[in-house]
Amino acid sequence: MTKRTWNWALWLGFALVVTGFLSYTVFFARFAATRDFPWANLLLFSAGVVLIVTGLFRAFGKSRAYRGKVSGPILSALSALLIGFFCYVFFYQLREVPLSVGAPRPGQTAPQFTLRDQNNKPVSLADLLSGSKAVVLIFYRGFW
Repeated sequence: MTKRTWNWALWLGFALVVTGFLSYTVFFARFAATRDFPWANLLLFSAGVVLIVTGLFRAFGKSRAYRGKVSGPILSALSALLIGFFCYVFFYQLREVPLSVGAPRPGQTAPQFTLRDQNNKPVSLADLLSGSKAVVLIFYRGFW
């Protein structure tokens, strides 16, 4: 009888899925390249799924050599739930932006305001209009 070994592919795959799930809000949301579309998280999920499937084939195909008949399906189900929840929140829930009822319309005069620029100096709309005839304002809707 051969000694069964630890099925590292299952656990490493699950660790990659958990890392992909948690790393968006902790790390990847800071950068525009990974905030707008979570390609890095999807790569982590893909690598995790490949490893989990490999681990499941080991656990059920070579059950005398590898462990994981019980933990494999449990980790697979948890991984599917995490990936599904991430995709639901990112691709559906966060795209449901509320209507901007009070936002200015094109051509409408903007209310007076003062904001800070990239050097943390206050800049007001009145100051910008005093130096030129018109100012173009661009409103970005979303979450920051």
